[in-house]
Amino acid sequence: FLLAVVMVGDAAAFYVGKSLGKHPLAPRVSPKKTIEGLVGNVLGSVLAAVVIQSQGLLPVSFAIAALLGGALALLGVSGDLFESFLKRSAGVKDASALIPGHGGILDRLDSILFAAPGLLLGLRWLT
Repeated sequence: FLLAVVMVGDAAAFYVGKSLGKHPLAPRVSPKKTIEGLVGNVLGSVLAAVVIQSQGLLPVSFAIAALLGGALALLGVSGDLFESFLKRSAGVKDASALIPGHGGILDRLDSILFAAPGLLLGLRWLT
């Protein structure tokens, strides 16, 4: 659930931001991220969460699935921005060269590192 929601949200953010993005989200930290991309991320994450719930793969209500999807999107973007902040502070473009063109392994995990505890807490509090 976590991986699907975060990955669908990231993909939606990329495509919506690339095609419709005009308003910077945090230009000093991550200049290519846009508010439109953030909206795409939230919508994509909520959609993924409710589709998973509708298939009986997440034993929570539709409303809780949607809430978790939105929260994971916001936490994931927070993790991505935090990692971008760390890279900017260190004066580097990529966290490593392990995955060329992707900013390093941390770029693949930053959203998940912030969203995972949020999912755990959300499931404990909401179910």
